[in-house]
Amino acid sequence: MDYHDKFTNIHMDAIREVGNIGTGNAATALSRLLGRAVDMDVPVAEMIPIYDVASQYGSPETNVCAVLVRTEGEFACSLIFMIDEEKAAIMADLIIPMDMSGLDEKGRTQIRDSAIAEQGNIILGAFLNALSRITGWTLPTTTPAVARDMLGSIMDLVGSMFGVIGESAMLVKTSLHIKGLDEELGGTVIMIPDPGSLECLLATLGVL
Repeated sequence: MDYHDKFTNIHMDAIREVGNIGTGNAATALSRLLGRAVDMDVPVAEMIPIYDVASQYGSPETNVCAVLVRTEGEFACSLIFMIDEEKAAIMADLIIPMDMSGLDEKGRTQIRDSAIAEQGNIILGAFLNALSRITGWTLPTTTPAVARDMLGSIMDLVGSMFGVIGESAMLVKTSLHIKGLDEELGGTVIMIPDPGSLECLLATLGVL
């Protein structure tokens, strides 16, 4: 069967609704963490082959920061929150309660990675909470891991790690608008279901 024949408009509407709810949850959770209003644009959600993810995101030379978690249970999948590295640093600095001017680059990076991991975990957790509420499933997650590299290298790693457990990737692209910041912060959530997980989700949503 051709890849694009696997998903009808009804399937995609259900998947987009999960993306919409997850994005709304993420905006609320980030707003509480940052103590300021956070808005997210209406997300663009789509299903694509995992090896096409990089071409959908941007230039392979773009420096990005990625937060990775995995969930098991009734909907086993891998999740990644990816954002341009410069914008990830801006997000991290919003919740770091200290002056880092006296630290070297390694020290600043370690502290920022911890903050980015927390923010990415909140965003990805918001998507899983949306799934939990819709399906009634319990979705425990692993401790978040942070990776920094060029987009092409990150996606090569994603393909080698996750391509063997799932061929489809759900991309949810949006832009963050944080009160007090003039700069718009983009962000992409990538969900890679294990074989059979996506079909189980669509069946639970009543569209399979």
